[in-house]
Amino acid sequence: MRVLLKRILCATDFSDFSNHAIPYGIALAREFKAKLYVSHVIDLSSAAIYGEAVFALEEQQSRMTSYAHNEMTKLMGEESLEWEPLITVGNPANEIARLAVDKQVDLAIAASHGRSGLKRLILGSVTERLMRTLPCPLWVVRSPELGFVTPANQAVQLKKIVVGCDFSPDSSLAFEYGLSLAQEFQADLHLAHVVEPPLYDDLIKACEPGDSFRERLRKTVQDKLSAMVPEEARAWCNPVTALLAGQPHEELIKYAVVTGIDLIVLGVRGHSLVETLFVGSTTDRVLRKAPCPVLSVQPMGHVR
Repeated sequence: MRVLLKRILCATDFSDFSNHAIPYGIALAREFKAKLYVSHVIDLSSAAIYGEAVFALEEQQSRMTSYAHNEMTKLMGEESLEWEPLITVGNPANEIARLAVDKQVDLAIAASHGRSGLKRLILGSVTERLMRTLPCPLWVVRSPELGFVTPANQAVQLKKIVVGCDFSPDSSLAFEYGLSLAQEFQADLHLAHVVEPPLYDDLIKACEPGDSFRERLRKTVQDKLSAMVPEEARAWCNPVTALLAGQPHEELIKYAVVTGIDLIVLGVRGHSLVETLFVGSTTDRVLRKAPCPVLSVQPMGHVR
């Protein structure tokens, strides 16, 4: 199944950090010929970021809205693609989730750091809340503080994509997105699995006798990973399989660094790799250390 992105929502709080999400929104909208929504949520509880305190609420909100329109126009420049500004007032996580539903968005994009709304949106417990409420996948762009910088006038290129696979339905959905993006951008597709022994009893029983445990395990898992790629996709895709061992988030980050991965794709839920990766404080560590964007995938329209 080829994933189609027709409507993309890109969120920004106008900080240097969050503005790095914009080039990805533009690049993906161009690639998929999608409509791009650029979203900014005015968080009146953090009005100090706009340079003044809230005295007359209506007047302040009007100024903030005008400021947001001007900033969006600057960010988008002379882009000829179809785009629409979305400026609302409220809690950033709640508003972005609501807009994603209202606009029937296929993908949301946000940065991993921001000076106000986006910082709360992406880091800590609010991330888990957003992943539960978004009706679409979330593309988290890395902060430039780690050397990851994409100027607004520079095209985004995806040359290597890794999908975390634990063979659960959720990671299978993540694989569909990874495969589709790899086809769209003609990128190398890497399939990575992290070994967690308690989950391997059934797999090992299916192995032929005579091999060592490690050899049997590696062969069985790599065969399962390779079998995920449809035969018709092999005409353009030569998948790379990787069997990793250790803490899932650490191993995946290490693999992304060593192999020069441009995008990590994961299901929001899973039996091992993804579930371990995205629950609790592990989220912060992954998003702060991953050398590239992270795409978290859940079924479209699925809200828990």
